[in-house]
Amino acid sequence: MGKILIVTAIAGVLLAFLGERYMTFRTKLMASRDIISNHLPNCVYIKGLGKEYGSEDLTILPGGLALISTGLKYPNLRRLSDDPGKIYALNLEEGNLKPVELKISRGFDLDSFFPHGISTFIDEKDQTVYLFVVNHPDFKSTVEIFRFVEEDSSLTHLKTIEHELLHSVNDIVAVGPESFYATNDHYFTNALFSVEYMIGLALCNVVYYSPEEVREAAAGFYSANGINISPDKKHLYVGDVFDHVVHVLEIQENKTLVPLKKVDVGTLPDNIEVDSVTGDLWLGCHPNAWRLLRYDPENPPGSEVIQIQNIHSEKPTVTKVYVDDGHVIEGSSVATPYKGKLFIGTMYQKAIICDLKQHRN
Repeated sequence: MGKILIVTAIAGVLLAFLGERYMTFRTKLMASRDIISNHLPNCVYIKGLGKEYGSEDLTILPGGLALISTGLKYPNLRRLSDDPGKIYALNLEEGNLKPVELKISRGFDLDSFFPHGISTFIDEKDQTVYLFVVNHPDFKSTVEIFRFVEEDSSLTHLKTIEHELLHSVNDIVAVGPESFYATNDHYFTNALFSVEYMIGLALCNVVYYSPEEVREAAAGFYSANGINISPDKKHLYVGDVFDHVVHVLEIQENKTLVPLKKVDVGTLPDNIEVDSVTGDLWLGCHPNAWRLLRYDPENPPGSEVIQIQNIHSEKPTVTKVYVDDGHVIEGSSVATPYKGKLFIGTMYQKAIICDLKQHRN
């Protein structure tokens, strides 16, 4: 009888613990959040992007040419196609907004190309543009380095990087021709990563990579996602999707990162873009990630874009620039302004561009 009571008590404690963790996880996903749309004017879909492949990340080169990753294939997330991913170029200076698929050099395994976060580095000496792409062949993580040749819309593959510290890479920011910082969005690489999220273990990190050294630069994130660098190259910004914050970290001479502050954004932040002139941060976000994980076409995941101004001040300003309940665009993952327009990309669906002229800071 005594043993039965002990087992019953242990089972009760375990069930209570799991129930509490489940409710906490729902809170982290903002599962009960109602979404009220707040649209921008003159939004149009970008033909040739999205539908089945998404537009998970993008970066804009000087001159207005946007490079866009499509075809993310990620565990436990909806996808409409198993076809390999692609990289597109989109000239935002042209009125017709026609994406051009970039040709990738021979020798690179196109069938296992499922790009995630991207970043560029421009060599000041010869203006060579290096494109860094997070890739997930067989659900693993590699970083592919390409040379972008604008004249013939092509990418020349230069190097594949694999390392035990780069085990679940989400996003990347290049700081040299072969060096970068990258976020790991979970610690476990098997089915335990779902348990990791459920329990709420802060085991994720940021890794610095160069040909000379690879090291953990910062740790203690619930799920490190988007990452980018300040215009003066002194600070990194990291979005922690499950903590609903953006971390501000100072880059040290030895490449480690010192946390300075974190800014509550009231949503689940994905990729981060930084305005090279104002220093403002622009983020594609998930207002209710429960809908993202449990896809229902009758109640689709929404989209949210926020702008963070004066992030290094005592009181940064966080503004909701665009919100949609999922009936216009689902699962926004990236957003960036360009000359009065706002480009919004998604994990697996469409991409749109809207007018920012009526938006007031």
